[in-house]
Amino acid sequence: HVQLVESGGGSVEPGGSLKLTCDGHGNTYTCMAWFRQTPGKGREVIAQIDTFGVRTYADSVKGRAFISRDNFENTLDLQMKNLKPEDSGMYYCSASPMSVCGGGAIVDYTLWGLGTQVTVS
Repeated sequence: HVQLVESGGGSVEPGGSLKLTCDGHGNTYTCMAWFRQTPGKGREVIAQIDTFGVRTYADSVKGRAFISRDNFENTLDLQMKNLKPEDSGMYYCSASPMSVCGGGAIVDYTLWGLGTQVTVS
């Protein structure tokens, strides 16, 4: 039973934008995040948001990404603009039981989606 389902990935030209959505299927989570996995860097957190709406971003996407959540619809979005080839990768939605998001360590996150591929070229 998959509890987090990502959508919105695809191919985008450099300089373009995209919006990824994560469907929590009716479940409410505290800290949620988007991770990106690439062959060279592994899986790293790029954006987090807690139940208070506090957001944090990786330096690589700061100023170009916006993470948001709808606690009523139980969805998590990631909007990115001015995309670069290095933004390519598999994007994962994830949830943590922590009420306040920490540093984005993978071990803090216990629930994962299957990912959606983003290719910028």
